[in-house]
Amino acid sequence: MIAELIWTLPFAALLASIALFPLLNKHWWDKNYPWVSLGLGAVVVFHILFQLKNPEMLLGTAHEYFSFIALIGSLFIVAGGIHINVKGEATPPANCVFLLIGSLLSNFLGTTGASMVMIRPWIRMNKYRLTAFHIVFFIFLVSNVGGALTPIGDPPLFLGYLKGIPFFWVLENVFFIWLAVILALLGIFFVMDSLNYKKAPRAIRAKETGRGEEWKFMGIHNVFFLLMIIGAVFIHEPIFLREALMILAAILSYKTTSKQVHESNDFNFGPIKEVAILFMGIFATMTPALEWLEHHADKIGIHSPGQFFWGSGILSGVLDNAPTYLSFLSAAIGLFGHASVESLLRDHGHYVKAISVASVFFGAMTYIGNGPNFLVKSIADQAKIKTPSFLGYVFKYSLPILLPIFACIWYFFFR
Repeated sequence: MIAELIWTLPFAALLASIALFPLLNKHWWDKNYPWVSLGLGAVVVFHILFQLKNPEMLLGTAHEYFSFIALIGSLFIVAGGIHINVKGEATPPANCVFLLIGSLLSNFLGTTGASMVMIRPWIRMNKYRLTAFHIVFFIFLVSNVGGALTPIGDPPLFLGYLKGIPFFWVLENVFFIWLAVILALLGIFFVMDSLNYKKAPRAIRAKETGRGEEWKFMGIHNVFFLLMIIGAVFIHEPIFLREALMILAAILSYKTTSKQVHESNDFNFGPIKEVAILFMGIFATMTPALEWLEHHADKIGIHSPGQFFWGSGILSGVLDNAPTYLSFLSAAIGLFGHASVESLLRDHGHYVKAISVASVFFGAMTYIGNGPNFLVKSIADQAKIKTPSFLGYVFKYSLPILLPIFACIWYFFFR
């Protein structure tokens, strides 16, 4: 077991690099992060190919990465061709309504789709007083927690649906948990945003919001390509047809979108390039960790719904939440000797509820907890917004804000 765990060190090293190098030497990191990410990934690939002699494991990881980057890349490109202009001043109530709409939209477009469509109008409407917490709460609500109601919302729930969990089971069973977290986050955001709003001088507010801006929706034809991508998610055979349709939608969108729309969105490929390179290393280096979890999830001594909540949640914050969800779902089935997901839902549905909400909610704990998190950060960075560092995000925002909320969810629902 120790030998297996040693090969999780490259993953830990990559996480440490993402967390520390931008703080210690940002210029060096911006120039060399591809070498760090791909180099550590290559070490693990070499181990799997030539020491374990298990190319099938590597092919599975490569397929998962290709599916991941096809989805977020195509959504990034298509959303980049949609320009939404919101009329009126971004007051705290207006911002809360916007985030609530984005959270609901996450269940229909997925957290990645909703994030890519909503992040640019969010930045524009708050342009004169945009701070780090605006980006952080967008990630909390739209990129993660919001998508906990349907299988479309987040990959773990979609995998659960494929395993036999009915489409509306999550909505029927976790709605009030979802609502409690959404309202708690919106309440905290409202207080913080109100304080920020009062600091902005009235003269600046009047100047920035009095330019006669109107509601505007440019690139509406890209909604078709957006729906094409979401529909492709449900295709599983033949192999690679799903990804081919996503890539086709992205190409057609890019070719048919006017230059004016792309310029209005300050669109370029910088953010998706950074995410693609970093997650190539992350997918490669976390393979041994996920492999270990798959084979030992039923032996790590968790038995209660609360333990499943914390276990699946904490690991979903640093590992890919989709395979983490499947590992804990399999552990729950094995724990009670059930023959199927259907019988587990019937007799011990509380465990599935705990795994479902934790796998989605805890994705907001770090930048790498869910695919759109880092992409939103990269788009904000490109817009010259000062976003928190990896450690700043965790210690200044997710631990003091999210952890107490999740502890309350555990206490009232899963203790």
